[in-house]
Amino acid sequence: MRAAGRPAVILVVGDSLSAEYGLKRGTGWVALLQQRLAKQKIPAQVVNASISGDTTSGGRTRLPALLAQHKPTHVILELGANDALRGLPLASTEDNLAWMTQAAQKAGARVLLVGMQVPPNYGSDYTRRFAAVFADVAKRYKTGLVPFLLAGVADAPDARALFQADGIHPRAEAHPRILDNVWPELRKQLK
Repeated sequence: MRAAGRPAVILVVGDSLSAEYGLKRGTGWVALLQQRLAKQKIPAQVVNASISGDTTSGGRTRLPALLAQHKPTHVILELGANDALRGLPLASTEDNLAWMTQAAQKAGARVLLVGMQVPPNYGSDYTRRFAAVFADVAKRYKTGLVPFLLAGVADAPDARALFQADGIHPRAEAHPRILDNVWPELRKQLK
């Protein structure tokens, strides 16, 4: 864990939802997180290692070097949506998330797993099993869990207005809400 006086280093490993896809730099939830930490005088540095289009497999490949380079005290794993969009096997997604969680924990970081949900057109069984992957990994490795990153955005009454033209990526106006979904769980880990 973190040495006395050493600021927290929060590594965010995610996909386009964390990489500010289609947004002006500095308006995504990860940038807003750094601002909130500063405003609340919580000594922490946020490293955004998110890449648009990334899958859990890509994150798994990149994570060891990121852990060695940044030596994070906290790792936020926001991956899995692209696995579902590509129809990758749920077992692979779960295995990759479990591997990344263990690697981050072995490196001394606390892990916050950020869950995703897929649209109902994938079928109710797949939709349910996909959401359960995040909860299962979080329970097994005793990590923090945000069940659904886009809660209050994708399921909002005015959801369409909160997304870019592609209907997949939230507009800048939605990112404060996204941060509000992540913040309570991260705040617990920072105490």
